[in-house]
Amino acid sequence: MASRNQRQGKTLTGSDPSTTGGGTGSATGAAAASGGAAGAKAGGLAGGLAGGAASADADEAGGTTASGLDRYHVAILAALQKEARLSNAELASRIGLSAAPTWRRVRWLEEQGFITGYRAEIDRRKLGLGVLAFVRVDADRNNGAATRELEQAIRALPEVIACHYISGAGTFELQVMATDLDAFSRFSIDTLLNLPNVKDIHTSFSLGEVKAGGALPLGHLKP
Repeated sequence: MASRNQRQGKTLTGSDPSTTGGGTGSATGAAAASGGAAGAKAGGLAGGLAGGAASADADEAGGTTASGLDRYHVAILAALQKEARLSNAELASRIGLSAAPTWRRVRWLEEQGFITGYRAEIDRRKLGLGVLAFVRVDADRNNGAATRELEQAIRALPEVIACHYISGAGTFELQVMATDLDAFSRFSIDTLLNLPNVKDIHTSFSLGEVKAGGALPLGHLKP
């Protein structure tokens, strides 16, 4: 309607200069009214669609956990922990939900920090990393500044794949990977014992992995 009224205003201007102001003003007013009505209609439609989608999602999902997760959120987390490369269509099929609400839930899980990333699991033995060691580090001093300095030094070591601040004897528990015992021995003497604020280290070696993979338990999440 707006474009058609504007064309009419241009014709009036060419045929009778005395009608230019009235014709143009009418056309402009009609265009503005038409645009306002279209905007209001579009806004109402978008709001209605968004509200309807949210309502439909809630109706489909049933209850939620204390963390705001419904049963589909939990199913998505379980599926992606097993196979993070699933397409949205495959994921939707597995959890029994249509594609659009599945995509919205994945986005929400990412935005809220439940999903922090997608990574490849690599077989360390294929890379020649045959030794997995658990190293307890005893700190010389347990004050805040010394502990933070040691934490920063540990984070910078690629050989350390995990580190936990522990209770009881020792200060930190490290998981360290190396190609063989000779390589680990060099790493412990040349690097670990020379870290700031380290008093002593105690090492145990993995003789075989019974379970690995790191998938989190989700059984306690019952909407």
